[in-house]
Amino acid sequence: MRLARIVARLTLAGIFIYASLDKIAHPAAFAKDVYNYQILPDALINLTALVLPWLELFLGLCLLAGIWLPGAVLTANGLLLVFMVALMFNLARGLDVNCGCFSTAGDAPAMSAGWYLLRDVGFFAVGVFLFYAVFLHRWRKRSESISVQGRDNN
Repeated sequence: MRLARIVARLTLAGIFIYASLDKIAHPAAFAKDVYNYQILPDALINLTALVLPWLELFLGLCLLAGIWLPGAVLTANGLLLVFMVALMFNLARGLDVNCGCFSTAGDAPAMSAGWYLLRDVGFFAVGVFLFYAVFLHRWRKRSESISVQGRDNN
C-alpha cells in the first residue's frame, strides 16, 4: 500500500507540474483556451489563465515533496473534478474544444473532448486513490493513537 501511495503521489505530481509549465510560459494562449470553454465570464478569463497554472505548479510541487499532503490532495482532486465537469458540460453542449491541459500550442495533437474526459477520469482515479490513502492513513494513525492511550489509562 505504501509503494502504491508513493507512485500515485508522484504520478499526480508529475501530471500537475507538467500541465502547468506550458500554461505559465504562454498565458495569452492559455487564456484563449479558457475562453473557448465558454463557461467563465470574460472578466475571469485572464485571471484564471494567470492563477490556475501557478496553482497547478504549487500543488504538483507539494505532492512531489510530500508536504501539506491532505490539503494538496484535496485541492488537486477538486481541480480534477472541475476539469471533468467543464469537459462534460461542453460535450453536453456539443462543443469539442481543445482542452489546453498540457499544451496551449494550436499545433498540438488534438483529441476529441471525449478522449480528454476519459483521460481525466483516469487522473481522477489516481487522485481518489491518493485521497483514500492519505486520509485513511491519518484516520488509522489517529484511531491507533487513541486506542493506545485508552489502554495506557486502564
